[in-house]
Amino acid sequence: MRLLHTMLRVGDLPRSVEFYTQVMGMTLLRQSENTSQKYSLAFLGYGPNPEHAELELTYNHGVTSYDMGTAYGHLAVAVPDAYAACDRIRSAGGAVTREAGPVKGGTTVIAFVTDPDGYKIELIQRAA
Repeated sequence: MRLLHTMLRVGDLPRSVEFYTQVMGMTLLRQSENTSQKYSLAFLGYGPNPEHAELELTYNHGVTSYDMGTAYGHLAVAVPDAYAACDRIRSAGGAVTREAGPVKGGTTVIAFVTDPDGYKIELIQRAA
């Protein structure tokens, strides 16, 4: 078994695709429309399946926002330099909500950014 994708519901698909491609550096892998069921999908990632897990963005026609609930935590993305990633994300218009620095009680360097729908994304500094 292996993880194929993670799905997030979004309120504005073009806005979210722009964030994940222009701010987070992902590639739009494919999109589809299901007009009869009133939803649209976009799959993004740092590479296609089966080599990489993908992010599925689901837009339910007419729904512009969702309640996050208390169970959702965050997505995690490995970056070679969390400090530089924060600078790049901020300069591309992204919201850095926790600056890069060591995790509390440890040495791993992390940061957090937030996407346009309020989803948290953890950046974890890891050597390539």
